[in-house]
Amino acid sequence: MIGAFLAHLEDERGNSVRTRNARLTAIHSFFQYASLEAPDHAEVIQRVLAVPQKRFDTTLISYLQPPEVEALLDSPDRATRIGRRDRALLVLAVQTGLRVSELANLRCQDLQLSTAAHVRCDGKGRKERCTPLTKSTIAVLRSWLRELGSQEHEPLFPSSSGQHLTRSAIWRLVVKHAASAEDRCPSIAAKHVTPHTLRHTAAMNLLHAGVDPAVIALWLGHESLESTAIYLHADMAIKERALERTTPLNAKPGRYRPPEDLEAFLDQL
Repeated sequence: MIGAFLAHLEDERGNSVRTRNARLTAIHSFFQYASLEAPDHAEVIQRVLAVPQKRFDTTLISYLQPPEVEALLDSPDRATRIGRRDRALLVLAVQTGLRVSELANLRCQDLQLSTAAHVRCDGKGRKERCTPLTKSTIAVLRSWLRELGSQEHEPLFPSSSGQHLTRSAIWRLVVKHAASAEDRCPSIAAKHVTPHTLRHTAAMNLLHAGVDPAVIALWLGHESLESTAIYLHADMAIKERALERTTPLNAKPGRYRPPEDLEAFLDQL
């Protein structure tokens, strides 16, 4: 039955292998609990736990180059309130690398824009995280807070009804402004820009600035360094610098021919 369900996800619902594996992880978690509560069903439980994850191809992450970031941030219409809200959200996302769920749940009180400016969020696994802010980001957020004039407990990026923006709403506004930015920077058209692309962009900016991967993992709220390793694989500049430091192999093409004295020595053996 579980095998049929996993096949249904891919074949009929059109879910990806990653989604299929995520559902299987949830099933495994439940049956691990069941193994302790219902040991009399151990045989069936072990069969379920033996269902393997499916392998899938991995691709390099997509992130925005500086001209593309500039075009994206210039896309919102700053003559409108929604445009100014969208620009403030995009600036914060690109600089901090917050997840879309973290952006959606921000409140005005989560910003600290005076000494040691930072944004506080409740990250994955209900872990509280504070991310420092740059001067340019502080200036944008200060201007937005003045316009917002809201109480501390109210949403930082409200919808037209005054509620928190949903994750899907943030997803749509990022896609919309990325499409609008194509006129200024055509290279964006070749990239699938989503809120997670902005998170990748923040991580790559830190990596290019020479920040240690362990610090980047803390910055992004990763559980382990393995999650941050994808940025090392995607950064061609790091690989090129490593190549420059290696000693070139002065190997000459062609077949090896031993010197005459070596041939004479071998002939005497």
